[in-house]
Amino acid sequence: MNTNNEDRAVKVAIASMVGSAVESYDFFIYGTAAAAWFGKIFFHTTEPIIGILASFATLAIGFLMRPFGGYLAGHYGDRLGRKAVLFWSLVAMGGATVLIGFLPTYQQVGVLAPIMLILLRMVQGIGFGAEWGGAVLMACEHAPEKRRGFFGAVPQLGIPLGLLLANGAFLLSGALFEGDWIWRMPFLLSFVMVAIGIFIRMSVSESPAFEAVKAENKVMKQPALEVIKSDWRSILKIVGLRMAETGGYYITTSFMLSYVALAHVSTTRHILWGTLIGSAIGLGSHLFYGALSDRLGRRPVFMLGALFTIAFGVPMFMLINTGAIIMVIVAVALSLLFSHDPIFAVEASWFSEQFPANVRSSGISLGYNGASVIAGLLPIIATGMYGAFGWIGPALMFSSLGVVSACCALAMKETAPAVVAKKNPQASAERRFAA
Repeated sequence: MNTNNEDRAVKVAIASMVGSAVESYDFFIYGTAAAAWFGKIFFHTTEPIIGILASFATLAIGFLMRPFGGYLAGHYGDRLGRKAVLFWSLVAMGGATVLIGFLPTYQQVGVLAPIMLILLRMVQGIGFGAEWGGAVLMACEHAPEKRRGFFGAVPQLGIPLGLLLANGAFLLSGALFEGDWIWRMPFLLSFVMVAIGIFIRMSVSESPAFEAVKAENKVMKQPALEVIKSDWRSILKIVGLRMAETGGYYITTSFMLSYVALAHVSTTRHILWGTLIGSAIGLGSHLFYGALSDRLGRRPVFMLGALFTIAFGVPMFMLINTGAIIMVIVAVALSLLFSHDPIFAVEASWFSEQFPANVRSSGISLGYNGASVIAGLLPIIATGMYGAFGWIGPALMFSSLGVVSACCALAMKETAPAVVAKKNPQASAERRFAA
């Protein structure tokens, strides 16, 4: 790849990362607010655990809408291009987030408050579901062949960066404001971030892989339906692969906010600090893991995260149960660094390498967001498991997610170009990716 093309790849990857950070910020501030505030503000109940369950139910609704957003994004991303989808996903996500910041509470308007919250959360879910596929494909399809793992990991930095900004916003808002303004200000701040994200994203060029599909007249009328019919096994494998990453992530960052309060072992502030530190480390670890997957292969790096998830469920809860701030921070940060990051770093390249270009946006979007439906229910399930079995219930559930992902990783083919070429010089992986 010449210097101009590599410079363009860097620019596209950074633009994808910035947009992903904005959308992740919007999605994550909802998770934090749902765990710490919304149960009391939007639902009329005298039982704290009932309020938390109701609040987590609205969190889950966003996840349930993500496959719909993924379907739309995949369909139009394969028909109209990746770039157009990225614009509208930011508009939908940002608009819904800002409006949540203006919502009246249950005390002010009664049952209308949770209804409006649910509707806006649905729009958030559609917007976030439309985001990921286009962002990572722009980066991967502009990337040099043997550095696709590294460049694919760049937009993934938007997740820890968005989480870093989200938790930082709540910590800062808690220090500067009181009452409802503590949770409202992070939502209202989204307006500025979305405007910046749109400006940056609209400055990059369309994916060369999609341009080639158009030039060769290979654009399909119903790409999402076609990939479901022809390659549904890969979609289901992607769903399973994501269990340790996305499920473990929301247990660590959302459920834990409620768990420490219900179990009276620590404070939400300690969890937020652990998430903040883990996310900051993730800005470097994702790039490291992505580059490592270019050398060793996607599967070995992925398996590191899956196996750590299996081993760390019980130790993580034991560390948090000490109540010591250092132990809580270490538990959360380790979960992000070794359970989430090695898996998430390789997902962009590994998933995109499973599908030909004319159905690629649909294939990865459906698989990625299909897993999110299950992940969105896990904080609710973890809360119920804690109520029934104590902390060991959600701890074992965390580990079981690693088992599912490890099994799927063993069934998924290796696609890193350097590794495939070394094992089989006649392999057609690159011809498939460029097709």
